Amino acid sequence: MDRVIITCEHGGNQIPTSYRRLFRESKALLDSHRGYDPGSLTMATALADACRAPLVASTTSRLLIDLNRSIGHPQLFSAATRGTPTATRAQIVERHYQPYRAQVERLVGQAVSRGHRVIHISSHSFTPELDGKVRSADVGLLYHPGRRGEAEMCARWKESLAASAPELRVRRNYPYAGKGDGLTSHLRLRFAQRDYVGIELEINQAIVLAAGRHWAALRRVLIDSLGTACAR
Repeated sequence: MDRVIITCEHGGNQIPTSYRRLFRESKALLDSHRGYDPGSLTMATALADACRAPLVASTTSRLLIDLNRSIGHPQLFSAATRGTPTATRAQIVERHYQPYRAQVERLVGQAVSRGHRVIHISSHSFTPELDGKVRSADVGLLYHPGRRGEAEMCARWKESLAASAPELRVRRNYPYAGKGDGLTSHLRLRFAQRDYVGIELEINQAIVLAAGRHWAALRRVLIDSLGTACAR
């Protein structure tokens, strides 16, 4: 039997008091898509409620440390924290990175040990334009194409979305490659294909920031279509 787990690595732009001095001139950056993923926490919460699934979420800005990057990745720390003393960076990892990662891995491990397959949905959003290039999707479903369970799950989810909301532009492994560095890629190394299905859900921030009926309708259709995909 499948168990759904929802996570949100970039749910907010808060900076803990101990490190606010590093971001005194960075309010605009913190409020931008570089500081967090607008709408990702709202979507994650809605999915967790609908699926009655555990939710692990962070509201600390990715500019302190990016929870969706591996230790050693060049983008783990931002320009504001990359140049801090080694002890400061180690403290950030210990206080904010490791507990989050450990909690997610513990939940997956517990479900697998009880004989369940885990469907992990990591909720994100993406800026509609990056480096002058407009992104041509409303929703992205990211997965590792070499893992059959993930490929099949995303194909079913995309099919269900097409049936219920044909006007939505849904693309797989867009605007990023699903097999790239991230929390899902880390968990793929920890758990076998038969036990773990990791999918990053990416939503266009143009829909989120416009708010209103379209954003509410998108949340509803994503929830319903995920339920359909999981039931098949």
